[in-house]
Amino acid sequence: MSEIKAKGESKLKRTLTGTVVSDKMDKTVTVLVERKVKHPLLGKIIRVSKKYHAHDEANEFHVGDAVMIEECRPLAKTKSWRVAKLLEKGTAI
Repeated sequence: MSEIKAKGESKLKRTLTGTVVSDKMDKTVTVLVERKVKHPLLGKIIRVSKKYHAHDEANEFHVGDAVMIEECRPLAKTKSWRVAKLLEKGTAI
């Protein structure tokens, strides 16, 4: 009943969707991921947000872009996510 994985096969990676809020670092963007949860006592729907540092090899993503990030091996002390794809281009000011 044991399974042997092929060398090219890997387990599914977690993905999150968010908005780029900072692109000032080299090869790194900060992505704000918001989710809605129900408050355990009050029952009110509240927004909970968290920021992730994601790897952007070509510096192609900018502030306002909606992106999908996927989990990867740790690339730096605070960076263990990689930008998978662009979902929507942000508007330039």
